[in-house]
Amino acid sequence: MKKLPVCDISYIQVRFLPIYLHQIIEKVNTKNQIIMKPEHLTVDTFKEKVFNYEASKDWKFEGDKPAIIDFYADWCGPCKIVAPILEELQEEYGDKLNIYKVDTEDQRELGAVFGIQSIPSLLFIPQEGQPQMAMGALPKETFKQAISEVLNVN
Repeated sequence: MKKLPVCDISYIQVRFLPIYLHQIIEKVNTKNQIIMKPEHLTVDTFKEKVFNYEASKDWKFEGDKPAIIDFYADWCGPCKIVAPILEELQEEYGDKLNIYKVDTEDQRELGAVFGIQSIPSLLFIPQEGQPQMAMGALPKETFKQAISEVLNVN
C-alpha cells in the first residue's frame, strides 16, 4: 500500500474556509486570535442583526451586544478617515461590541430609513435603550468616550 505524504493541516483549514469568512478576517494577532473587520450590512442582515423596521415601528435592538453602525460611502473623504479608526476599535474591544458598516450608495433603503443626509453618520446602539446618532469624522478618543458612556462598554 502506497503511503500518502503528510500535509500541513493548518494550511488545509485556512484554504477551505468559506469565501465569506475570508472577507471578514482582518489578520491574526500575536496571541493567534483572529481580528475581525467591521461587518458590512445589507437590508436583510440589518433587519436580522440590528432592527427589523418593517415588523415594528418601535425600536427593538436585535443584537446580543452593543453596536456601532457606520453609514458611509466609498467616495467620502471623512469616511476614509473614520474607517481605520473603527478597525482599531474593533480590535481593541473585540467581542464586547459589534461594529457594522452600511454603504449608503449600495444600501439606499437603510440610508432613507435613518434619514442619513450627511456622511459619515454613526449610530451608537446600547444593549438597552435608544440609539444615538453622531455625524462627522470623529476622533478616536470621542469614539472611546461614546463607547464608554453611551454603550456602557469598557
